Amino acid sequence: MPTYEYECDACGHRFEDFQQMNDAPLKSCPKCRKRKLRRLIGSGGALIFKGTGFYQTDYRSKQYSADKSKAEASAAPAACDTKKCDSCPKNTGAKNKK
Repeated sequence: MPTYEYECDACGHRFEDFQQMNDAPLKSCPKCRKRKLRRLIGSGGALIFKGTGFYQTDYRSKQYSADKSKAEASAAPAACDTKKCDSCPKNTGAKNKK
């Protein structure tokens, strides 16, 4: 249910009211009781997370994901062309020949 903002033209009182979308707009000001109330055009509803389980990292941008992929790729071990290291998969044939 949306929250609507109202302002009274008679006394200047501003307030918000939590109403269903199909409810009629309010007409009387709760402060001065005059029928000079008007509904203001708001900026729209914002997404509000209440409760536990919502984390800042849940909704990352595409740029963050691209930067993370680049960082992981640069952290990977470089390919060995010298075949001198024992841990290199290319050097497994050299061990078997000895």
